[in-house]
Amino acid sequence: MIRSWISSLKVAAVYVGTVVGAGFATGREIVEFFTKYGIYGLAGILVVGLLFIFIGTKMLILSKRIQAQSYQELMVFLFGKKFGGFVNVFMLLILLGLTSIMLSGAGAIFYEQLGLSVRIGVILTIILTICVMFFGVKGLYGVNLIVVPMLILFSVMLAVQSFSIESLVTTHEDSSASLNWILAAFSYAAFNLTMASAVLAPLANEIKDEKVLKRGGILGGIFLTLILISSHIALSTLPDLLQYDIPMAEVMKTTLFSFYFIYIAIIYGEVFTSVIGNLFGLEKQIISYIKVPRMIVICAILCIAAFISKIGYSSLISSLYPIFGYLCLVMLILLILKKLPKM
Repeated sequence: MIRSWISSLKVAAVYVGTVVGAGFATGREIVEFFTKYGIYGLAGILVVGLLFIFIGTKMLILSKRIQAQSYQELMVFLFGKKFGGFVNVFMLLILLGLTSIMLSGAGAIFYEQLGLSVRIGVILTIILTICVMFFGVKGLYGVNLIVVPMLILFSVMLAVQSFSIESLVTTHEDSSASLNWILAAFSYAAFNLTMASAVLAPLANEIKDEKVLKRGGILGGIFLTLILISSHIALSTLPDLLQYDIPMAEVMKTTLFSFYFIYIAIIYGEVFTSVIGNLFGLEKQIISYIKVPRMIVICAILCIAAFISKIGYSSLISSLYPIFGYLCLVMLILLILKKLPKM
């Protein structure tokens, strides 16, 4: 029983670590989709939390029952054979773009918070990623089990320390915000669940007990909701929050400076886990098309992503994330409507 719960916590940690990427951990993504809408943003987080809990769990169980070796099988099941191939190519491009965003986020952390070169952050992340990818799924588990609990702890600490009702209800958008938050919430959930499928689909197939997956999905969804709410509360207190690449670090700097560098390490750790997760999904798909050594594929992906990351972190987040989110809405709808196949 204890071993079963530990396995569920591992699944939850990978789920959280996959969703909590550069934009999420740094706070930039939360600002774009929630905090700029004030109190409406909090309502959006609650909607997203329910989708993470129920639809995320359903995706894990569905992947297990169809024995998905990668997210390709999941996409074919949802969209059918005719459109499944097109969606898989689309997913490949999104994951590549997302990996570029993560590398750009790593560079932004080094530049904005440590006063070092962006290039140093990107190169160090690439080297560490190659080292961890040698261990496959075990490396993915190991990094997430260290970073995710620390992120939850510090997010809650920041929220408690910086809580303010007045800041929480302040809206940083125009009068149309009361309508935009709904679309923002669903596009955010759609995007993150679609991206998480690249890791969660093959992961689910490796877990023998469906109960482990169910608990892992529910716990992962709850943890993600808790981090979102805590981060939203903390970010609401930051003046001119739209101007920062790493707004969560700015909140930590002004609220709990003694933990500032520890928190920077945690943010970097989450960016790092997302790079690993995205590579895990990309590698699985590319190897199914081209039979070459996996480490050559990984190195090639990282080189391409590093080149794309030169565009700049904020520019990538603000332009690519909303587009990806809208396109992934179709997958969210299909996940909601599709019935689970019988065991």
